[in-house]
Amino acid sequence: MLTRAQKEELVKNLREKFQESQAVFVTTFKGLTANESNELRRKIREAGGEYRVVKNTLLRIASADTPAAPIQDFIEGPTGIALAYQDPVALAKVLLEFSEEHPALVIRGGALQGKPVEAKGVEALAKLPPREILLAQLLGLLQAPPARLVQLLANVVRSFLYVLKAIEEKKKAEGQ
Repeated sequence: MLTRAQKEELVKNLREKFQESQAVFVTTFKGLTANESNELRRKIREAGGEYRVVKNTLLRIASADTPAAPIQDFIEGPTGIALAYQDPVALAKVLLEFSEEHPALVIRGGALQGKPVEAKGVEALAKLPPREILLAQLLGLLQAPPARLVQLLANVVRSFLYVLKAIEEKKKAEGQ
């Protein structure tokens, strides 16, 4: 049993974590074995996150007036939260893959940068390409217009040179 001071410290600690995190995902874990739970925690840590099991009352108090406030709609029964400190997409992928392998883990929803996300939204987030690929695609889009402009200008110069070459050949033919 936690003392009042311990509960206050836990709430304070959670509030700080909610401020730091990019996203918070709410899960139900009823039926997970200790080994499966440890495996889930390890995978989440590798993805730059953290998995915690917190009493619902403390979770509601800690999430109030933070970017994680939308998770309050998903807090019910045994609740575990996954906090994404780096890449929410990577953490969503870990949760989705783990829940497919272990049906005891159910994704209820979450909060992504202060906005609520339903379970289907978490699945959609997990299916996004990795951050590096999205950045590469964006870079490709940004580079395309200048590349087309350079190509267009090169075609103008090339056409002008063809015209000059044709005039030169015509003058040589007339001069013979």
